[in-house]
Amino acid sequence: MGTPQAQEQHDPRVLALKAGLLAAWATVSFVMCFFARDLQFVWWGWHFSYWMGAQGAVLVFIGIAAVYATVMKRLAPEDSLPPTAVAPDV
Repeated sequence: MGTPQAQEQHDPRVLALKAGLLAAWATVSFVMCFFARDLQFVWWGWHFSYWMGAQGAVLVFIGIAAVYATVMKRLAPEDSLPPTAVAPDV
């Protein structure tokens, strides 16, 4: 885990990523549902509001998780390496 001081020192790039993805999540979750009746255009043969409620939101949430994993792997490559075996101190 690490020390509490190390946990409090967050990389500003990670915080910006989290804020952007949280904004995307809130937009899809709340704004799309709130304005669903106003979104009356056809998207791939279906009304956009129906498509977004049925499958679009789920695809966006999966995309958010994929973007987070990809960007975090680039930002902290040393964290994605498997742990090396350390001999116990005797």
